[in-house]
Amino acid sequence: MEAVERDRDEDGRARNARPRDGLGRPLPRGATGVPTMPDDLTVTPAEALEQAQRLLDADRPFHAHEVLEAAWKAAPAPERELWRGLAQLAVGVTHARRGNPAGAGRLLGRAADRLGAYAADPPHGIDVAGLIRFCATGDGTPRLRAG
Repeated sequence: MEAVERDRDEDGRARNARPRDGLGRPLPRGATGVPTMPDDLTVTPAEALEQAQRLLDADRPFHAHEVLEAAWKAAPAPERELWRGLAQLAVGVTHARRGNPAGAGRLLGRAADRLGAYAADPPHGIDVAGLIRFCATGDGTPRLRAG
């Protein structure tokens, strides 16, 4: 049996260059998928919120998660858990859209717990209270900012 060559970055970490569908599921090699975010994506908080909302509105929560994860990795320490919670919210929506309500519930619960720490003074105009309500119900499309 011939070994399959795996995609690796320059540090040897596994990468998956396979195309993906709109919900982030890997497709067979050579299939046409939807574009994903680059691994080295750099965004400001405002750009992350705008891009992620646009992707959520287009029912591409997996891709919104990638944008929010980039913001999480670049965030200053006091905001890191906020962005982690937002990324978990998007993954929770991804699981719901993929038909995995148990996984969605777990991730949305974790997201709400993380976001709750920012409820008294939400940065960047993020609608923390609305997002926590969304995590409890999972109804509709989450709105990252009020308005």
